Amino acid sequence: MNILPEIRSSSEIYSYMGQGSLKGVPISGILGDQQAALVGQTCFKDGQAKNTYGTGCFLLYNTGSQPVISEHGLLTTVAYKLGKTTPAVYALEGSVAIAGAVVQWLKDNIGIIEKSADIEKLAASVQSTAGTYFVPAFSGLYAPYWQTDARGVICGLTQFTTKAHIARAALEAVCFQTKEILDAMNQDSGIPLSSLQVDGGMTANNLLMQLQADILAIPVVRPSMTETTALGAAMAAGMAVGVWSFDEKPITTDTFMPVLPLAERDQRFAKWKQAVQRSMHWESYANDENIKDNRF
Repeated sequence: MNILPEIRSSSEIYSYMGQGSLKGVPISGILGDQQAALVGQTCFKDGQAKNTYGTGCFLLYNTGSQPVISEHGLLTTVAYKLGKTTPAVYALEGSVAIAGAVVQWLKDNIGIIEKSADIEKLAASVQSTAGTYFVPAFSGLYAPYWQTDARGVICGLTQFTTKAHIARAALEAVCFQTKEILDAMNQDSGIPLSSLQVDGGMTANNLLMQLQADILAIPVVRPSMTETTALGAAMAAGMAVGVWSFDEKPITTDTFMPVLPLAERDQRFAKWKQAVQRSMHWESYANDENIKDNRF
């Protein structure tokens, strides 16, 4: 472990701006993208987690002052270190390659919606996917599978399937992928998550948030300020210069409670797992440099 760099504080004055309109302003907050969102969501206790919904999904789970080495396909990372003398806090991290990008694909490649925001209304026009499952493994599957040769599949199509069913299946795919990562985190940490805090552009979709609560069977908590990455970086920088402490009142939130019966959730999740298996090892020559893909 001696080859690894020293862990330094995320909230400390390191230098000052040397020129321009910000000359003299201290540089005092240093956080990675997802770590900043974890701070912005005030996930300061062991067993708290946040999921950022953007082009992909990125879920971080606070494991406290001791790193947890995953045995279920996750990454172990430093979460933050808030002050020179405070101990570092670690996290488990899982990522989903395709989240908001699947909505973009439906808009740009397939043309079933005119703008990304339209997917909520379209998906809400049907009560279920009618047995349709969409695994958007366009570039393989990330955590917890790490299968580069997986490819996207849509399963369960019938003559009655409509674009609304496919749109709803696309949103459910984001939720199912999040559940798979969260299940791995619960196994690795031994502390089942009691609620999930969410942020990012896709969280404006109320239907997606309700589907996520139903599929996880735990409350999903959305802050009023969903751009928590910028907020977390500002919180760390402000703490270092005494602008504020982390004892401030929590930000207001919306909470989505699960309403789906557990038996139905488990049945649908089992079907999702079947669809994932059908996406596996599709691109059997993915690592063969001698075979070229001439589809384009």
